[in-house]
Amino acid sequence: MNLVELLINGISYSQTENGAYALILSEIEGERKLPIVIGTNEAQSIAIAIEKEIKPPRPLTHDLFKNFCQRFEINIKKVIIHKLVDGVFYSSVVCERDGVEELIDSRSSDAIALAIRFEAPIYTYEKILEKAGVVIQIEKHIDEKSILSELFSDEKKNITNSDLHDKTTIELEELLKIAVQNENYESAAKIRDEISNR
Repeated sequence: MNLVELLINGISYSQTENGAYALILSEIEGERKLPIVIGTNEAQSIAIAIEKEIKPPRPLTHDLFKNFCQRFEINIKKVIIHKLVDGVFYSSVVCERDGVEELIDSRSSDAIALAIRFEAPIYTYEKILEKAGVVIQIEKHIDEKSILSELFSDEKKNITNSDLHDKTTIELEELLKIAVQNENYESAAKIRDEISNR
């Protein structure tokens, strides 16, 4: 199976889920983005690791894990987002010590927080990008007065699951384009999951 390398594109606050954030990963050679919903603590840990100038007074959990690994000469070689089930991403951390590799199961948010600290690459499989990736190229022919566009008006920036159930697949695909155009990745992830479930 083909592995695709991903870069961290950013973190945005989720207005649809209280205390949740969307971590946006993008493929290096292509335009697809992979939004992953993460919690507040994980978002903070990832943001602190990205902003290298910020030094917390005491180590965060992921910093402690890095210190532990370094003390015992364990290196994190890469992170692989290897499975997507019911909108939940599953990841593995590939570790190496004394020339021996071990695969450790992990939440994707934790795996990515560690990958940043170890400057390790992040990968996913092509089949996951095909299923969950959001393509950024947007067609300009969308009718602004359509019911689809109204779902993303100023009064309603994000959609709920109940907004999606009565939509056709074609309408959902148009909604997905609008959500991506508006950089509303939380809603894009929900629409993508609804399309995948069908």
